[in-house]
Amino acid sequence: MRSSIFDEDHESFRQTLRSFIAAEVSPHYDEWFAAGEVPKELYSKLADLGVFGISVPEEFGGAGLETHKFEAVLYEETSRAGVTLGGSGVHVLLALPYIKMLATDEQKKRYLPSFVAAEEMWALAMTEPGTGSDVAGIRTTAKLSEDGTHYVLNGAKTFITGGVLADRVIVAARTSAPTEGDRRSGLSLLAVDAHSEGFSIGRKLDKLGLRTSDTAELAFTDVKVPVEDLLGEEGKGFYYLGHNLASERWGIAYGAFAQAKAAVRFTQEYVEQRTVFGKTVASFQNTKFELAGCKAEVDAAEAVAQRALEALDAGELTAAEAASAKLFCTEVAHRVIDRCLQLHGGYGFMNEYPIARLYADNRVNRIYGGTSEVMKLIIAKDMGL
Repeated sequence: MRSSIFDEDHESFRQTLRSFIAAEVSPHYDEWFAAGEVPKELYSKLADLGVFGISVPEEFGGAGLETHKFEAVLYEETSRAGVTLGGSGVHVLLALPYIKMLATDEQKKRYLPSFVAAEEMWALAMTEPGTGSDVAGIRTTAKLSEDGTHYVLNGAKTFITGGVLADRVIVAARTSAPTEGDRRSGLSLLAVDAHSEGFSIGRKLDKLGLRTSDTAELAFTDVKVPVEDLLGEEGKGFYYLGHNLASERWGIAYGAFAQAKAAVRFTQEYVEQRTVFGKTVASFQNTKFELAGCKAEVDAAEAVAQRALEALDAGELTAAEAASAKLFCTEVAHRVIDRCLQLHGGYGFMNEYPIARLYADNRVNRIYGGTSEVMKLIIAKDMGL
């Protein structure tokens, strides 16, 4: 079955990306993998390709295309090459929707040109040491100064992807205490300059996977944030965070499908070359059956991911549908990549083989953006259960 959702522009973008990755990423990837981050110059090169401005309005330096299909192509091509591009995904998939949805015209003029050019890389900071899926439990505070000119930010965040290299971070903080009847109230979003006094980067976290994506602990000690950097209305942060979860979960679902598809490709190439007992591993019936089963699961995940993509572009992807797509695609990827690694034998456990890195990178898909268990709760609630 040939997908019909991509047109000539998407395929042209695909070829440009494939050439770029081959020339600018793959030759250096082992070095970046060992360092635990990509060089910031990579973001400038991605900006030159137009990657960061696809859905940014033309007046701010972007292409003004309201679609996630180019992001889908990016997921497929990076997975195909067995690489990840640092915090660039957070910059576009997570941070940009908040700017487009909440920023005033004045803020867009300040933020978006540098966003598109990668002069300012953005990250999103919600999770705290004691608060993960329970967003209402956020304890970081932002108190308005007596003269009303700035907020004073105090608190800590953890698991912040792109946090080491970020220039500006969207921080979820309490601008007022929760009410007795609604613990979700009082949260606000601030676009915090990461170079502000009192803003500090703690440990760069040593992760199982996504090794080139810098992930950090952040701390705020009396950080002054101008009121001009409040995103949206004060106290409505919880609503804003929930509003963008559907697109975030679609991105995780599509990325997981792309990883599973790449795993099948890597494994087929490997078993067709590897010999055991005088025969290629591909010639054994078990290998054929395993890969055939994996291919069937990947085909199903592709259909789910692309259906969700079409709904997202149409503005019709519901929270439950996004949860369903994420749950299905990430669970499929987990099964497929595990089976593909098994077919590699001992070599599948070596990081020099892309299947090993895919295995580690894939594992977080069932955790971040909401765990699989949370996805089931959302789906069950939508079913009326």
